[in-house]
Amino acid sequence: MPQSNRPTSTYQLAGRTVNRIGYGAMQLAGPGVFGPPRDRDAAIAVLREAVSLGVNHIDTSDYYGPHVTNQLIREALHPYPDDLVIVTKLGARRGDDASWIPALEPEDIRRGVHDNLRNLGVDALDIVNLRSMGDIHAPAEGSLEKQMTELAELQRQGLVRHIGLSNVTSAQVAEAQRIAPIVCVQNQYNLVQRADDALVDELAAKGIAYVPFFPLGGFTPIQSTVLSDIAGTIGATPMQVALAWLLHRAPNVLLIPGTSSLRHLRENMLAAECVLTNALLTELNAMD
Repeated sequence: MPQSNRPTSTYQLAGRTVNRIGYGAMQLAGPGVFGPPRDRDAAIAVLREAVSLGVNHIDTSDYYGPHVTNQLIREALHPYPDDLVIVTKLGARRGDDASWIPALEPEDIRRGVHDNLRNLGVDALDIVNLRSMGDIHAPAEGSLEKQMTELAELQRQGLVRHIGLSNVTSAQVAEAQRIAPIVCVQNQYNLVQRADDALVDELAAKGIAYVPFFPLGGFTPIQSTVLSDIAGTIGATPMQVALAWLLHRAPNVLLIPGTSSLRHLRENMLAAECVLTNALLTELNAMD
């Protein structure tokens, strides 16, 4: 379980050193992750500030918007810093009514890679996460062989450097690894949603990054009160404590909190300064 000393600040992702607090670009799109942002200049400012604060791992997808977040990233940051790792994902497309539609046929995978390449303005994608639609925010067993085979071919063609997975089970990780190396897994996980506890440790042992989405969510009122009380004792916000717990949880956990607010971005980055004592960790661990 987590230690009380300050967690390591970096991790090796696909052979590159990244800071463990990154940035998730999803919230830069319009309401419901659809359409343009309310304030494009503000979105650009958030991206540039994130990089200035040390973020060198950005999570995105061309189906955010669609196309919106990738185009914002390109406008804000291209030509990209040498140390920046941009992780995108495939597996869905957006309907005209803002619906989320599975897009997991080989032709969908190819089209998604080329859309990401075009909108990010790159010749090759650093990391592509294959997202299993599963049960929306929870994985469901099922073969990913067809999709992985197509991604592996695109990797051989030089269009994709590394492959990750999202919303998957341990068995799906093992199946995917028989087809191509996996460098990261992105699943729902937080202080009170810990179904992936065993998977976090399994991936840590293999040197594979674990990237939790929805790092703060699903808390009961009682759990929220406990979290707020702990935050008050150390002079932090509840979100900072929840993020700090994840950093303490395992060294392979990489964070991608998303926000369209400069203030929240700066607060999220300060989570790395929160040191949780053994007593506080014990109290937080009892919240699940």
